[in-house]
Amino acid sequence: MTVRLKQIYTDTAVPKLQEQFSYKNIHQVPSLSKITVNRGLGEAAQNAKAMENSLSEIAVITGQRPVVTRAKKAIAGFKIREGMPVGVMVTLRGERMYAFLDRLISLALPRIRDFRGLSPRSFDGRGNYTLGLREQLIFPEVEYDSIDQIRGMDVSISTTANTDEEGRALLKVLGMPFRDN
Repeated sequence: MTVRLKQIYTDTAVPKLQEQFSYKNIHQVPSLSKITVNRGLGEAAQNAKAMENSLSEIAVITGQRPVVTRAKKAIAGFKIREGMPVGVMVTLRGERMYAFLDRLISLALPRIRDFRGLSPRSFDGRGNYTLGLREQLIFPEVEYDSIDQIRGMDVSISTTANTDEEGRALLKVLGMPFRDN
């Protein structure tokens, strides 16, 4: 069974991008390499329950067990010592990556209040895109009763594109709702 978005990529996106950027070889066409979902938890040092809840929420949303990220340096102003847990992250590749992106585009983003589209400016110069989500409730997998606090997360989509223009074209063909600026 192939994921719907991967099928769209091979059937629609590859020929369209090959024509648009006049690639001579199919392997020149940009593709998705990985998606990283990250959540920083400043209060994890004082509140161990926040870390447990975040681990389970991110696992439910992505379908993969997250890794706990730890502080590299001690920062007295934030009451953080080296090695303390400060966040959770998941790196998705392959089928899970396409399945997550499909759910993000078709189910989660339309559930955002007053959603007018994503900013087309959040590219890094090399064709990778990052977006911040303010709450985890936009994902249908997360039950309202099971959350203790509304927390956001960052989603970074890494592509094999060389320029922002190619990356934007790839994500647009896959259905990413960019707003027109």
